[in-house]
Amino acid sequence: MDIFKRISEYRAESDKLAWTGTFKEYIQLLGNNPLPAMTAHARVYEMIKSYGVGEKGNQHQYKFFEQDIFGLDRAIEKLVEEYFHSAARRLDVRKRILLLMGPVSGGKSTIVTLLKRGLERFTWTKEGALYGIKGCPMHEEPLHLIPLELRPEVEQTLGVRIEGNLCPSCQMRLRTEYEGNIENVMVERVLISEDDRIGIGTFSPSDPKSQDIADLTGSIDFSTITEFGSESDPRAYRFDGELNKANRGIMEFQEMLKCDEKFLWNLLSLTQEGNFKAGRFALISADELIIAHTNETEYKSFIANKKNEALQSRMIVMPIPYNLKVSDEEKIYFKLIGQSDMSHIHIAPHSLRAAAIFSILTRLKETKKQGVDLLKKMRMYDGETVEGFKDADIKEMQNEFTEEGMSGIDPRYIINRISSALIRQDLQCMNALDILRALKDGLDQHPSITKEERERYLNFISVARKEYDEIAKKEIQKAFVYSFEESARTLFDNYLDNIEAFCNWGKIKDPLTGEEMDPDERLMRSIEEQIGVSENAKKAFREEILIRISSYSRKGKRFDYSSHDRLREAIEKKLFTDLKDIVKITTSTKTPDERQLKRINDVTKRLIDEHDYCPVCANELLRYVGSLLNR
Repeated sequence: MDIFKRISEYRAESDKLAWTGTFKEYIQLLGNNPLPAMTAHARVYEMIKSYGVGEKGNQHQYKFFEQDIFGLDRAIEKLVEEYFHSAARRLDVRKRILLLMGPVSGGKSTIVTLLKRGLERFTWTKEGALYGIKGCPMHEEPLHLIPLELRPEVEQTLGVRIEGNLCPSCQMRLRTEYEGNIENVMVERVLISEDDRIGIGTFSPSDPKSQDIADLTGSIDFSTITEFGSESDPRAYRFDGELNKANRGIMEFQEMLKCDEKFLWNLLSLTQEGNFKAGRFALISADELIIAHTNETEYKSFIANKKNEALQSRMIVMPIPYNLKVSDEEKIYFKLIGQSDMSHIHIAPHSLRAAAIFSILTRLKETKKQGVDLLKKMRMYDGETVEGFKDADIKEMQNEFTEEGMSGIDPRYIINRISSALIRQDLQCMNALDILRALKDGLDQHPSITKEERERYLNFISVARKEYDEIAKKEIQKAFVYSFEESARTLFDNYLDNIEAFCNWGKIKDPLTGEEMDPDERLMRSIEEQIGVSENAKKAFREEILIRISSYSRKGKRFDYSSHDRLREAIEKKLFTDLKDIVKITTSTKTPDERQLKRINDVTKRLIDEHDYCPVCANELLRYVGSLLNR
């Protein structure tokens, strides 16, 4: 890539977006397209929608978040539909502070950052175009120039709504520079930018003794008072507070409830009336989405204080829990590791899954539903089929505890432990056992867990290890069974012959003697039991296989043992059970003969070529599974 050519293209693209015209031209522009006059809330909602909306079951999935936020589909759907959508339609929720409340490292800050970046990009598009009065320190909506008495007629003509009044600076410029002729006031296109403090403000609490309210509302420029003669002259005032700069966009309050009370009272009129007090001026109008984030402990202590009732009533609290799906937790770890300088170190397949299993188990609550332990619950949440349970059972469990996912081990702890192990041991490849060991060692140093929690977490590490053991055996099973594919095909054909005879009340012929025999129930059950098909469910399972074969036949497709996921798993498990002794001998022998060596090399090559192992972790996996089978 030619870096400077790309920079030049980027600059040209920015220059192309620039637009300057009179207020009269802006009105003509709105006559063709009223979208630029939408509110900050509506602009954020339209930005989210512009990325597309998918569906999974009965749930909407907003694609804007899918590259960075994992496993929080329910929370995101609630956030977008109950807050942003309603606020975009000018319902009363837009007069509320949006407070994201959840545990540390749960994704609150990431959501806010995504919204800010998304809004910046959206104002570069035709649909998200934004215009402001040129020279206004608050990039004010030009429609504020319309006198109050004329607004109803203008709103009807243009199909827009006008809310708010001119800021003190624009009022003075309208009188002095434009002599009251609003049609001549210059308007420009505004590109929201956090770096340039345009349309995005961020307030972070610090020492209340040194932090000044001016950080929010701007301040008097004392060096100009002698020139302009009065503190109430807009030219002697710096409209550079975060609330001023966030106008038309997003105002972020970091750790809002840690702020001193004097900073929070400014938000009362801003949320309810859309204006705030600054200096010696009348109330200043502001159109901004106020979004704050805090943790559960801070929030509970805030609502316990009766003095905060007025502010509390002006908040919409959105819980942002930890992710509760193992597969999505893995994605979080991959993303965090990919952002680090450790991305060159190979992490063996399923290693992060073992860590994710541990994390998710620490976050789940024991359900009262009969026959469901934490492991089954974890699998069901992750989309796995657990016999005897349906989607309705999952929904029932999800609604059982409102606080589920608000506690447990956070992703940062997992990544910190992985990083620590990588640096300390100087590894080039890390497997699941290395990670689980690092997690176990770190529990002693974890500052916020009790002795009882530590014992519980150690138990979860053992559970994660057992789960990984099963995964490891399956990996070797698949690699070995491939070497015996002919055997798998023969077993599959034999099973099909038997279930066909069983379902049609027929007989099968002995291939050697030609003698007619009853279907081999023992063979069929030995395969079906591998995947937990019960005695009561065997008939339905067998009939389902025959229906699938018939469907394939009608479409002219061939049905083989890999055409049905559960049947393939059953065949592989049965074959692996039969081959267990061969695998055991092959993986554990210290001096393999030529045939065993060839088998080891074939399996190692398959693990590397098809399953993303490196030579180091492929050999470690073989040795580990060998030791498991020898126990």
